[in-house]
Amino acid sequence: MKKIVFLLFVLFVTTNVFAKELQWKQFQAGIAEAKKSGKVILVDVFTDWCKWCKKMDAETYTDKKVKEYLESKFVIIKLNAEGSENITYSGQKISPPQFAQQMGITGYPATLFLKKNGEPITVLPGYSEPGMFIHVLSFIAEHQYEKKSFDKYLAEKGVK
Repeated sequence: MKKIVFLLFVLFVTTNVFAKELQWKQFQAGIAEAKKSGKVILVDVFTDWCKWCKKMDAETYTDKKVKEYLESKFVIIKLNAEGSENITYSGQKISPPQFAQQMGITGYPATLFLKKNGEPITVLPGYSEPGMFIHVLSFIAEHQYEKKSFDKYLAEKGVK
């Protein structure tokens, strides 16, 4: 009986550890957290009907390395580009579609990177597979975008 209880305990613990999902923030809460923590902001701009958005959620954001890097270096926000709940950005109340338009987002998914104060860094359009996405994350989190192009960054890392 003790063996069964022990095996059930191990199964429960490992299931919960491996099933841990990213803790996405609402827009306002994420902006506030970034200001306090000093972390860079990643905004996953999506729509409910977007096939590639679902693929990004299922493959990229569940990748162990991606999850660990995001948890340690970023404040992560999910924003439905077709949502109806207004957000406040740069002192203005705007709709998510207006925000996406202001950021130059024309397709989904789009990964928007913001400085800790909410100032835009760049937008990564479309789906990104985990192996390349981790390089994008490090390029942004390490502020390499201030010093060099992404192509040069990848070349220095030996990535083709």
